[in-house]
This record gives sequence, C-alpha cells and structure tokens, in this order.
Amino acid sequence: MSLVYTDITLKNATDVANAASGIVDAHKIRQTTVRALADTGAWTLVISEAVRAKLGLRIMKSARGTLADGSKSDYNLAGPVEVIWRDRSTNCDAIVLPQTDETLLGAIPLEGMDLMIHPRTEEVVGVHGDEIVYSLR
Repeated sequence: MSLVYTDITLKNATDVANAASGIVDAHKIRQTTVRALADTGAWTLVISEAVRAKLGLRIMKSARGTLADGSKSDYNLAGPVEVIWRDRSTNCDAIVLPQTDETLLGAIPLEGMDLMIHPRTEEVVGVHGDEIVYSLR
C-alpha cells in the first residue's frame, strides 16, 4: 500500500467553544487546512510547531514518545484541536514535532470520525460509507 494523504481542516477547539458561547466572534477562530498523511501507526494527530503556533494551541504537557524510526524523545502535547474531514469532525490533542513539515492523521482522530484507509482504492473513506456510526458503549 502506498502513502495515503487527505485534506483536513484544523481549528483551535477553545476558540470554537468560545465562539459558541459568544465570547469571541466566529470569524476569529484560528484554523488552517493541511494535507495530512493518514497514518494508522500514529496514535493521534501529529503537527508541526508552525501549525501549533498558527492555531495558537496551548502546550499542555511533555511526554516521552517513540517515532517510527525507533528514536525516543520528549514531545509536547498541545490542544485541544478540532479535526474536520469533509462533513465529519472530532476533537483531540496533538503531538508537536518541532522539526517536521508533515501532519499525520493518526488512529484516534480517524476512529473519532469513523474513517479508515480503503485498501483497494488507497484513500480515506467512511467506515460505514457516508453514514456516520457512533458507538455509545
């Protein structure tokens, strides 16, 4: 299977909540659209420091992590961020990699939006087609 990319919109979820409460105007929500690598091996969203700064995401903590190449380091966790793919959205935190230009759409946001990588067409699709299925276990 080749690398699968898809366009997603990222929003500062605190800005979204503040706009919904009338604290800030909706046009002040910080957001950006990026081309992301759909990566089921990544557990969450991975963004660059430039994307974090553009969205104004707060660094919440630092945690030890292992990259695909086996290297281990401490990485910042920032958020919350709203991830939007077409008509679907979910909120999650993001790992910030300071020396990358690539965004990774990991397992948690893929699952949160009921998405998968279709093995034959090699594209991001809804697990249940256009219908969004939420499990309320």
